[in-house]
Amino acid sequence: MSSNNNFNESPNHFMVLDAISRGMKKIDSIAKVTKLSKDEVELIVNDLTNQKLINTVVKKGFFGNKKTEVHISETGMKMLDSKKQELSHKSQRLQQLYETGDRGQMQSYMNENRSWMPMMLFSGLMSMVMFGSMMAFMGMAMNPGESAQTEGQADESGGSGAEDSGDASDTGAADTGDTGGFSDMSADSGMDTGGFDSF
Repeated sequence: MSSNNNFNESPNHFMVLDAISRGMKKIDSIAKVTKLSKDEVELIVNDLTNQKLINTVVKKGFFGNKKTEVHISETGMKMLDSKKQELSHKSQRLQQLYETGDRGQMQSYMNENRSWMPMMLFSGLMSMVMFGSMMAFMGMAMNPGESAQTEGQADESGGSGAEDSGDASDTGAADTGDTGGFSDMSADSGMDTGGFDSF
């Protein structure tokens, strides 16, 4: 049972589990969306398989090649849902602290939960815009894991694990809504991009 407790404190394990729950079946695609190294993903997949949180299926491909696919188990899904609920509460608490403007309390809460930030960003429990605002407010820099996920959210925000499906162009437009009152006005008048295309 101790390995289960260690796993419960490993954000990367949960990111891999979440990617698998979204339909990622191969190590390469899991590594791509989670921004983890292929070697690390392989180790995590082995851990998850040993703990019966995912099932591994070996299929025969062309010319007798074997393809290994991974699928989340019912136990894995329950564990993932439970962790996401816990992280959702933490994300809401951070947002409340941000809205009250209590920098000291927010900074200590952020530090306590810092290792889970990449998972929160990856799972969409916290938007990259909100996270970026919080970090700027506290004068803190993002660590490599957080940076990878904020970049990844723009690339991979197809949500269902779509790989290179061109969804990034959709999310770019959504981010411009954060520029204040002007974007609301210009979106209605259709002049949002009109003046800038000629540059």
